Amino acid sequence: MKKELLVGFVGNPNCGKTTLFNAYTGANLKVANWPGVTVEKKEGAFKYHDIRFRLVDLPGIYSLTSYSLEERLTREFIMDSNVDVIVNVVDASCLERNLFLTLQLIELGRPVVVALNMMDIIEERGMEIDLHRLPEMLGVPVVPVSARKRSGLEILMHTVAHHADKVSDYNLEHHHGSRMEKKQNGQRHRHEHHDEHAVVYSDKIEDLIDEISESLRKRYGLRDNLRWLSIKLLEKDEAVMMKYPVSFSSAAYKNYEEDIINQKYDFIEEIIEEVLVNKSRRVAATDKVDRVLTNRFLGLPIFLGIMAVVFFLTFIIGDMLKGVFEAGLGAFSGAAAGFLEYINAGSFITSLIVDGIIAGVGGILTFLPNIFILFLALAFLEDSGYMSRVAYVMDGIMGKIGLSGKAFIPMLLGFGCTVPAIMATRSLDNIKDRRRTILITPFMSCSARLPIYVLFSGMFFGRYAALAAFSMYIIGIATAICAAFFMNSNSSKAAHSPLLIELPEYKAPNYRTILIYVWEKVKDYLTKAGTTIFLASVIIWFILNVGPMGVVNDMSESFGAMLGKAIAPALKPAGLGMWQVVVALISGIAAKEVVVSSFSVLFGIANINSPEGAAALAGILEGMGFGALNAYSLMVFCLLYIPCAATIGVIQREMHSARWTILTVLFQLGVAMLMSTLVYQIGSLFL
Repeated sequence: MKKELLVGFVGNPNCGKTTLFNAYTGANLKVANWPGVTVEKKEGAFKYHDIRFRLVDLPGIYSLTSYSLEERLTREFIMDSNVDVIVNVVDASCLERNLFLTLQLIELGRPVVVALNMMDIIEERGMEIDLHRLPEMLGVPVVPVSARKRSGLEILMHTVAHHADKVSDYNLEHHHGSRMEKKQNGQRHRHEHHDEHAVVYSDKIEDLIDEISESLRKRYGLRDNLRWLSIKLLEKDEAVMMKYPVSFSSAAYKNYEEDIINQKYDFIEEIIEEVLVNKSRRVAATDKVDRVLTNRFLGLPIFLGIMAVVFFLTFIIGDMLKGVFEAGLGAFSGAAAGFLEYINAGSFITSLIVDGIIAGVGGILTFLPNIFILFLALAFLEDSGYMSRVAYVMDGIMGKIGLSGKAFIPMLLGFGCTVPAIMATRSLDNIKDRRRTILITPFMSCSARLPIYVLFSGMFFGRYAALAAFSMYIIGIATAICAAFFMNSNSSKAAHSPLLIELPEYKAPNYRTILIYVWEKVKDYLTKAGTTIFLASVIIWFILNVGPMGVVNDMSESFGAMLGKAIAPALKPAGLGMWQVVVALISGIAAKEVVVSSFSVLFGIANINSPEGAAALAGILEGMGFGALNAYSLMVFCLLYIPCAATIGVIQREMHSARWTILTVLFQLGVAMLMSTLVYQIGSLFL
């Protein structure tokens, strides 16, 4: 037995593969429900008994047909590396969907071990899986595990160690009545592959597989993977056809991909009937709910209604909690000012710390309750299985604007953060779809913009504050859809690629999964407050307190004011022609939350999110002629204008094009100026 084994973890998105990988390696990797999150292979190692296991976590995929980046990366690793064993992580609660990839992996002719994950969910739902019959039908070991409860982990690695270099440990046992009857009558089935392979196709396809396998053996001297390569050639797989061109008989020139897929699913149905007990009751309940939530007429209004409730809760509950943060910040700011005065720190240092750092960073921290409630609600919707339905509901709309249904998945991720949303576009099949999706995804209102909405809607819209903030999310989605439509109308039409996505059964959200999700988001928010926002607050303070003549007492003579005054005329049609607003917007390129901290620094309000601080800022702005319409125009501009620096960086990295990155930035800025100008000018006609 080898002293070191290379093990590849392969599975569908959302099957618990990365969680299982983390349980072995202790790696702190991203775990999420949407395809495209694990976009590169991750490696880790651990020792079990005398064997060192090198584990590789590969991107989540639905099949080995190399349409997307993830599928190509996974397939190339399995085919070209010296992987000893493939651990196929299967979601036991969605067995039928997961088995399609399992059968493809088995056909590769490499050692495969099935890790049947989420068995605890199967038990909770009152279902059972026949763990004796399933390995008999697949011909490979099947090990029940629970990644989140860390059960079955040692047994899985023990099985991996003993299964290395063995394509099968089981004698295949299929119940094909017609075949057995023929044998009893003295007639033999044309192909005796049932004793060798899990999936056996129709006689016609098996004849072609044998023919092509023989051609591959003669021309290339191949001995391994002949059956899999032959099947891929029958499916007209471009990568395989380019690498192994062979002559076909006339019958083999037809594309048999659909036939092969259908026959695989016929076998999967046979497996499900024999090994899964009590499934129909759970499926019936899910289907009943889906008849309403995914209805072509009701699905979208229900989604918008649910999101409206989420944002009303974000405001109502968040505002109830933020008083504690405001009181703490006020006390800390006062104590810091007193201490600095006590040690004779000087007005310059005192102003920098109190008016710059504490006002900027502390002002952002007071929005933490609102951020927490938002992510808690989104985590609940995601873990319950609902967010998958949203992507399904939007599939038809995305097709009408010339984008794949998959494109709405990055857009949904954009509600949390634009950076992983841009990275998730790797799951799209062609470069044109990726470019257009990257161009419109920043229009989704990320959590970093929420403090802006909370502050300005609370100051100017009173009891309608939540509605004003929620409208930003609707405007973002509508703008993205309209932009995609216009881009599609001006480009060559491409065939719409229908969405293939898991619609899992509804389940009660797991509290541990939700807590981990929310904590990661809150931690990111706090980290940003301690780094990006801290640095931006210091820079803003300096450019507002230093001018051509050195330190200034009047901010209007500072470098920041000079820059703001130079740009302000361009934003005057949008009602944003004040140099202070321009400076705040420029600072928001570092991170959108910095817009709020900049207002704190600009107007010297240490606790800007408190009732007193908000009232003081509103009074100052109204004295400058900045009212509710200006505030709404500002919110629209902040929703749509230049992405944050981190997003710009990831766009450059994903597209490998400075030209395309600059185009994206200019496009966002142009749309923001157009939309905010329309809002202000049309609003001015009625107000």
